[in-house]
Amino acid sequence: SPPAKASRRAVFGAALSATISSLLASPVKGAFAAEEGVVEASLPLTSPARLGDLAEAAPGAEVYFGNGCFWGRQHEFVQTERTQLGRTDDQVSSLVGYAGGFSAKGKDGKVCYYYGSPDTVYERLGHGEVVRTVLSDASPEKATEDLRAFARTYFANFKKIRGFGMQRLDPQDAGAGYRNMIGVPGGMDSPLMKIIEEENVNGMRLLAGEGNRPNQKPSEDDVFNAVWIYDSDRLPFYPAEVYHQFHDGLGYRFPEEYTVELKKNAMRRGLVKDTGCPEMRERRFAEFESIAS
Repeated sequence: SPPAKASRRAVFGAALSATISSLLASPVKGAFAAEEGVVEASLPLTSPARLGDLAEAAPGAEVYFGNGCFWGRQHEFVQTERTQLGRTDDQVSSLVGYAGGFSAKGKDGKVCYYYGSPDTVYERLGHGEVVRTVLSDASPEKATEDLRAFARTYFANFKKIRGFGMQRLDPQDAGAGYRNMIGVPGGMDSPLMKIIEEENVNGMRLLAGEGNRPNQKPSEDDVFNAVWIYDSDRLPFYPAEVYHQFHDGLGYRFPEEYTVELKKNAMRRGLVKDTGCPEMRERRFAEFESIAS
């Protein structure tokens, strides 16, 4: 999903540089540290009191996942819905968007890509690129199965760097806007974290996040071998523009049944809709505009 900025077109040298820089970075600090002293953001995984029960929390829950460019990641989650969870095209729930920023915009606030006005640009507002999915509301067992499949897909999108840990598949897209994150209701205290922890088979660090503040240097940055865990009730998901939904990958194409037909389906049923942000008017955008109107 390349904006007009160098990171999207960075060569392998930039990716290597970003990796080395993150490995040499100082320990991650919390977002709301006082000026005189900083509080660590990482919390024990065995929280003394998980909020509620998994069977109560899982059905119908919205969960978001971020690790790099959201274009290719959406396709991964859609394929998980179709092939592993048996969902039809009318049941696909995965959307790309923005999350992880601590702002007062609320769930209906405008959060846009780089071609929006400066006060709406997602990275300036502290957000990163994510894919949001919805767990089944049919039963606690089905919802748990969904979450496990999504978490497994997420952690499969990293590769092991021997001696260092896990790196995402597109490290050339560096910075807080592409940081690794998972958002679940309740954050680190959510009963859903049990499934996340079990699927974290390579032992990546799971760090309790508070969200990046708007127009400030990110306190929760792009950290190697680590995933920020956010409370999606406090740091909600904001859908991205129509242009970004069901898009081709970064440097590779997906079939038109995905980029065109599935996108039209999602628009007809209201899953994808106008966000009020400027749109990139690609060659076939008029086809989607007619559905939106």
